Amino acid sequence: MTIFLITFGFFLVIVMAMAVGYIFQQKTLAGSCGGLSSMGIEKACDCDNPCEKRQERERKAALKENSIDIKNI
Repeated sequence: MTIFLITFGFFLVIVMAMAVGYIFQQKTLAGSCGGLSSMGIEKACDCDNPCEKRQERERKAALKENSIDIKNI
């Protein structure tokens, strides 16, 4: 139990030090290397023929994007 408490305290101190450093730098969170686009992948699902569920979601999104609604005015 003593080793657990020492280890927990050590990690707690490290996390607090990282938090203090983050607060003083006042930077926004950013990705490390550009994500999937840096590997030449345009989207998360790089399939030539996506599944039916994805096709339906994309169809609904396209209809919603092109429709005129009171909320859009």
